[in-house]
Amino acid sequence: MRAKITYAVTAAVLVIYFVLVGSRGVMLIQAGTALTVTFGVAVLILPVIGVWFLWKNTEFVRKANRLAAELDAEGGLPVDELKRTPGGRIDRDSADEVFAKRKAETEAAPDDWRSWFRLAVAYHDARDTPRARKAMQRAITLRETAP
Repeated sequence: MRAKITYAVTAAVLVIYFVLVGSRGVMLIQAGTALTVTFGVAVLILPVIGVWFLWKNTEFVRKANRLAAELDAEGGLPVDELKRTPGGRIDRDSADEVFAKRKAETEAAPDDWRSWFRLAVAYHDARDTPRARKAMQRAITLRETAP
């Protein structure tokens, strides 16, 4: 729940920022000189990119949460079997062991979105965020195209 609140607050702050930057871009364009119009258009591009990025991230999170809920209803969410340091951080060797299991599971069933979801969690636990995201995107794609 804390992560959802943090995400919502961050998204709200970004939207406010986009509005402020966009208004400055409009003000520059209204000034009417070639230089201010050029800068105004350039400034307006930033919020457009930011809104697109925020939308894509929000869509990704929504879809991943939907998969997690479906997997939870089936009783298929990965069990947390990771060892932790006294400070609460995940032990790297433990994460690597679980990752090896999840990778073998995914190689055995490459068309199963559930195995890709669990692999994404294992990548995340092993602190490999880019691969975790790609694995989750694969799980989402497989789930959306499943009959």
